[in-house]
Amino acid sequence: MRIDKWLWQARFFKTRGLSAKLVTGGHCRVNGDKISKAAYSVGPDDVLTFPQGNRIRVIRIIGIGTRRGPAPEAQALYEDMSPEREERLSDPKPEGKGRPTKKDRRKIDLMHRDALE
Repeated sequence: MRIDKWLWQARFFKTRGLSAKLVTGGHCRVNGDKISKAAYSVGPDDVLTFPQGNRIRVIRIIGIGTRRGPAPEAQALYEDMSPEREERLSDPKPEGKGRPTKKDRRKIDLMHRDALE
């Protein structure tokens, strides 16, 4: 089965076009080999590695579906071997609480004035 179709049937992507875009962009590996064609054939026991959101997914294909069915049916098509939560890609959050409040800005302004005097 085509890899873009399998990723869509297994419900990793909402549309087949999104899964094809990921593969043609060169962001997918099959058994460790980088692929860039959406028509690449995959089957049982192939291991797929691809980014999804903020994490890297590592999936072993167990079966080939006949349709894009409900989630439990889709989850039976693969075994998730993804790294644990701490190994996911993440966006570093800045320290602090974000944007200062009006009270905080007044304190900052006072500190700047005192430093200039």
